[in-house]
Amino acid sequence: MLTLPFIRANQETTIAGLQKKHFANAAEIVAKLIAQDDQRKALLQQAESALEKSNAAAKEIGALMQSGQKELAEGKRAETSALKASIKEMEEAAKAAEKELTDLLVTLPNLPHSSVPQGKTADDNEVVLTWGSVPELPADAQPHWDLIKKYDIIDFDLGNKITGAGFPVYKGKGARLQRALINFFLDEAIKAGYYEIQPPILINEDSGFGTGQLPDKEGQMYVTKEEGLFLIPTAEVPITNLYRDVIVNEKELPIKNVGHTPCFRREAGSWGAHVRGLNRLHQFDKIEIVQIHKPENSYAALEEMSLHVQGLLQKLGLHYRVLRLCGGDMGFASALTYDMEAWSGAQNRWLEVSSVSNFETFQANRLKLRTKIDGKSILCHTLNGSALALPRIVASILENNQGPDGIKIPEALVPYTGFTHIN
Repeated sequence: MLTLPFIRANQETTIAGLQKKHFANAAEIVAKLIAQDDQRKALLQQAESALEKSNAAAKEIGALMQSGQKELAEGKRAETSALKASIKEMEEAAKAAEKELTDLLVTLPNLPHSSVPQGKTADDNEVVLTWGSVPELPADAQPHWDLIKKYDIIDFDLGNKITGAGFPVYKGKGARLQRALINFFLDEAIKAGYYEIQPPILINEDSGFGTGQLPDKEGQMYVTKEEGLFLIPTAEVPITNLYRDVIVNEKELPIKNVGHTPCFRREAGSWGAHVRGLNRLHQFDKIEIVQIHKPENSYAALEEMSLHVQGLLQKLGLHYRVLRLCGGDMGFASALTYDMEAWSGAQNRWLEVSSVSNFETFQANRLKLRTKIDGKSILCHTLNGSALALPRIVASILENNQGPDGIKIPEALVPYTGFTHIN
């Protein structure tokens, strides 16, 4: 989260950044934060002043008792009792003011990087580059939700029977394609220097807070009733939380981790043709890459992560584009985000398949994730990205590679699938 010293020293920058992210009443909120902090400080100063008086009075009482002035000592005792009660009230008021301050502070999103374009919706995102060309498909090309029925590889009806809508069952070559993609993405990440982690898929509230999912996105997360644990929306959460309350040795940086997990998202309010089939699910598999860096190296790392994801898409032969998200379309914790979108031939539209972000110190401040450089403790920068999320990749592969012989498997995946076609 943002820090009060930063906000105090950079009020205009903070307000402009919040406004770029379309955070409501930014100027008023910043003014309120500073006023509440002033109130908290004043209460603490008053309590400290009263404590000094109380300590001085205690010494005076001792001197009076020693000199036999018992009545005067008793009067001073009553005065110190009143001071102690007053100190307790002021300290409790200061604690209440601090809680109110923190509750407001955690609602502020991260400030966007200077390169983030102005804009409110996805229509305002900036296209950075486009790779490949639109595939030529047969006249009778079908969308993936028809192809999966034709080849009996993914079954939404069975998933609905077992669990509910948005929980598909993968079968036969569909299941093998899933497993092939998972292993391919993991192997490519390991070749790129990432260290594999298999984390828990349930997290506690502290972990959700640490990476910014809580209190911002609790409405989108599944929670267990008895334990109050959350099913992860992404492996970013448990993997990044490995370093909560940790001072990382400078020599260990950069840290590069990769993990495969199922991901769970309620997607409350999602409906319409754009979420049909594999386009939006409540449960899906994803390979996540996470990096932790010194501040001066994080933006070079972000470009490296973007290139890694692009390399995967190129090896799969998918026509894609890279977007730099505008202020209004960015995530709560992100300072700069690149989205990668693959072309879905039969749907004739772009599908988001990866999001790569730099959070700068926003998560690290919540996590208390630091390193020491020249003896000085500083917050690290954290980054993460999908490399890759499976459902829309599968949708794009199925649609873009359909032909008279069935669906052709990308060459890079054949060693993993053991077959060249789904037919």
